Amino acid sequence: MSFPHLDDSGRARMVDVTAKPPTVRAATARGFVRCSPDVVAALRDGTIPKGDVLAVARIAGIQAAKRTPDLLPLAHVIGVHGAVVDLVVVDGGVEIEATVRTADRTGVEMEALTAVSVTALAVVDMVKGLDKATSIESVRITAKEGGRSGSWRRPDEPEPWPSASLAAPHGDRGPAAEPSGGDDTPSAEPGHRDGPAEAGRHDVTPPAEPGRHDVTPSAEPPRGDDTPPAASGHGGSTLVAEP
Repeated sequence: MSFPHLDDSGRARMVDVTAKPPTVRAATARGFVRCSPDVVAALRDGTIPKGDVLAVARIAGIQAAKRTPDLLPLAHVIGVHGAVVDLVVVDGGVEIEATVRTADRTGVEMEALTAVSVTALAVVDMVKGLDKATSIESVRITAKEGGRSGSWRRPDEPEPWPSASLAAPHGDRGPAAEPSGGDDTPSAEPGHRDGPAEAGRHDVTPPAEPGRHDVTPSAEPPRGDDTPPAASGHGGSTLVAEP
């Protein structure tokens, strides 16, 4: 019997998958953290002293899926293109489900198992001060899709939870909205005050020319109605009207 992870001399090796074409693959795993009734009540009430157990554990599981090759020496470094981790508090403890997706040359079963395992460890870490007997149970692969062996589902296993359905290959985020004010949006002509202001600019009155002082001319001194105005261009001298 041959083992693909061993060479002819019996030494461990990483299986060469270079010649395999990238394909879409997915795997779902589940696990269970058994807790005391007091811990279950505290989880439901949100009174665990360390904080939000489910939020911390979910992030731990997603992070773990991306670090699987660092933990398992013969696991391939592949792209984790989607990871969903869900937790549900039930009467006996916390149920965990993780689904991992990729478009690569090998499957993501180990990534899904790692996500569930580390999620469960994070739950234990958050509640161990209240219940030292908390335990992790039944970590297993429940379904996979893609690859040479195609689809598989563990017999008598419930369907994946809706948020982690293998039938949803894309994330729950829609296409990103086009940013406003892109390159095709004409901006106002600099210095033009009648049109819309140019984005990111403030209309500031330009400073006076260096070396000059813009002085508003003083008003003409008051005069009587019978006094003719001074003629311009005569150096400021006043012409007196002939009587």
